[in-house]
Amino acid sequence: MSSPDRRTVLRGLALAAAATTVSLPVFAPTSASAAADEIAASAGGAQPLRQMRGMWIASVANINWPSRTGLSADQQKAEYLAWLDLAQARKLNSVFVQVRPTADAFWPSPYEPWSQYLTGVQGQNPGYDPLAFVVEETHKRGLAFHAWFNPYRVSMQADPAKLHPDHPGSKHPDWIVAYGGKLYYNPGMPEVRAFVQDAMMDAVTRYDIDGLHFDDYFYPVNTPDFDDSAAYARYGGGFPDLATWRRNNVDLLVREMQQRVRRAKPEIAWGISPSGIWRNKATDPLGSETSGGQSYDNLHADTRGWVKKGWLDYIAPQLYWYIGQSNADYAKLVPWWSDVAAGTGTQLWIGQAAYKAGAAGQPAEWFQPGELTRHLTLNRDHPQVGGDIWYNSGDVRDDRLGSISTAVTDHYTRPALAPLLPRLAKGRAPLRPLLVRAQRVNGGVELNIRAAGRDVPFQYAIFRLDRSAGPEDFTDARHLVAVVPAGRDVRWVDSAGTRGTYYYVTAVDRPGRQSPPSFGRRVR
Repeated sequence: MSSPDRRTVLRGLALAAAATTVSLPVFAPTSASAAADEIAASAGGAQPLRQMRGMWIASVANINWPSRTGLSADQQKAEYLAWLDLAQARKLNSVFVQVRPTADAFWPSPYEPWSQYLTGVQGQNPGYDPLAFVVEETHKRGLAFHAWFNPYRVSMQADPAKLHPDHPGSKHPDWIVAYGGKLYYNPGMPEVRAFVQDAMMDAVTRYDIDGLHFDDYFYPVNTPDFDDSAAYARYGGGFPDLATWRRNNVDLLVREMQQRVRRAKPEIAWGISPSGIWRNKATDPLGSETSGGQSYDNLHADTRGWVKKGWLDYIAPQLYWYIGQSNADYAKLVPWWSDVAAGTGTQLWIGQAAYKAGAAGQPAEWFQPGELTRHLTLNRDHPQVGGDIWYNSGDVRDDRLGSISTAVTDHYTRPALAPLLPRLAKGRAPLRPLLVRAQRVNGGVELNIRAAGRDVPFQYAIFRLDRSAGPEDFTDARHLVAVVPAGRDVRWVDSAGTRGTYYYVTAVDRPGRQSPPSFGRRVR
């Protein structure tokens, strides 16, 4: 993949061309029901116009980025740009980047120190603002940026003395619980819950992110060995047991985060990627036909309840099991989660285990090159599934057995816009862009697209047909040939364009709302 300034989208060129203007029926911006129709259409041959195609970029323990400590700012930047190259090569539209891995920060936070995973030394300035850089560069590519936070993990080691002197855990040692060789903030203390929200909301309010994202870490385990007994004695009155009190603490975090995000930035997405089993059916008749670890009981995370109560914009359960696995069958969990999400307004995206495909020590089923592509094929039978997030970016890059490239070839044959949250669908859509010219050039057809009005949208969605279009054609990705970063003037070349082809363009804003299409142009 070439660098951004060498891509086919070039700005600021005026083109002289002969083209015919084509009239177009009135087209309404995509609504929540239309978005559902787009997904459902995929089962009948049409491809969904909107689909989450994301990957996680993990920073904790330098899993993905930065790949190691001690890299210069320029080296860190180059590594991140390479991850964006990968996202584009795999036809993804979103990245989920871990920016607060252990109660530290990838930005100059007034609440917590610089992350040790940047320089190797907690509190040491890396010489630039990594969060500002990654958000800006991600948006330059026309990709959505979801900021991934871990709310309660403080350190991957258990000695509080090794925290930076200015770390909140050093200043408030009563906030810290040591367990399992790690340090955690105590979720049962109201002042801790308020603090971690403040620390995360600092990034939300100061940076132009598209989403706030939690993974599956809340309480680390269901055991009194996680010593929160003092907090329970102080705050647990009225609860029948320790587990119920802990679960309420996590509920409060989730509900309060939703309220704060909606107040501060109502147009960004708020969601969680929990472990994939809420409860087993043997434990609870509402549970799934599984026999694995239960997030409700083990992590005190009532993931099903959050969806049913409308506290999330999306949920992305980590369904890290193969089809037919005895204790946790992917083919049973997808319909279970689809049923949970149905009718709630909460989007359902699936966390996919790219890290297991072809990895040493995994069962034989994970050495079948087609296992992951079969997951996406199964998803098609469940219209509630709106896409996938791959863990992690390193495994998306390594592509062991060709499992990722197979899934991309089979399922990402067309571009896809990122999902549009139903609650935002009725907002003000961008203005209809101008398709100024469409002309034949050596190597295809060259389009000149111009923004209407003063505001420049986030993306342009380019449609190509062999006939004049109707409104239904703009909900079918079979006609979508490209989604490109927008600008005041953009030139784009379609190498597959020919004489007689019709082109249309829609403008897309950051939440994903689509404008009416441009007037069409037929290439002479």
